[in-house]
Amino acid sequence: MTDRYGEDVLAGNWRAAGRRLVPEVPADRDLVVERVDGFVGAIVGVAKQTVELEDRNGRVRAFPLGAGFLVDGEPVILVPPRAASAPAARTASGSRAVPQQRARVARASRLYVEGRHDAELIEKVWGADLRVEGVVVEPLDGADRLPGALAEFGPAEGRRAGVLLDHLVPGSKESRIAAQVVGAHVLVVGHPFVDVWQAVKPARVGLEAWPVVPRDIEWKHGVCAALGWPHDDAADVAAAWQRILGTVRGYGDLEAELLARVEELIDFVTA
Repeated sequence: MTDRYGEDVLAGNWRAAGRRLVPEVPADRDLVVERVDGFVGAIVGVAKQTVELEDRNGRVRAFPLGAGFLVDGEPVILVPPRAASAPAARTASGSRAVPQQRARVARASRLYVEGRHDAELIEKVWGADLRVEGVVVEPLDGADRLPGALAEFGPAEGRRAGVLLDHLVPGSKESRIAAQVVGAHVLVVGHPFVDVWQAVKPARVGLEAWPVVPRDIEWKHGVCAALGWPHDDAADVAAAWQRILGTVRGYGDLEAELLARVEELIDFVTA
């Protein structure tokens, strides 16, 4: 015989009935979480009872561990990370670091970039990966030198050339040069930025956006002038670049348009 009135509300844990349990999630580094106030960021540090989040613009804010966070839109309670689960070491490009890995003997394939600044930026972010893969990066000292460099290199099967060009947009000088040299063993890619400086997120140097420089002014000098930095000679420009490069800690400080192209070139020359 069924009880038409249901179970006694005082029987069992009636207070918990229907209550939604909020899961506890370790505050592991690089986990992307959202605050209930709308701030979204990746975990970059945990100290005592606080967690530090860095948003896509490089801003870092600290919040108390506990409730008030969302992961994939669902409420969670952030707790200190598990001591036994140390995060895997990563290179600046985000790849898993290979411990005690010797640099590989250089491949026949090469990566070509327009200038020294491009090469230094790639070294800082992808250098560890490239040494493991045995890939050498060679600056051209200008896109105009690309046809001659490739003619001397002699691309062939197992001897590929990957090329990264600045300002590779339809109708540009760089696009015309790329059309001359692309082939089965040559991949030319580029980014839309006037210079590789722009591939660094402007927030890293305290800007909302990179300055707009008139066409009749050399871009790097114009940027230095707009920022109030010395720009009288090449030494001043070189110092400005080192100042910018020094703010780059890893792939998260670079624009996606550059990240994707460099990864594409690495895949091409190591295939």
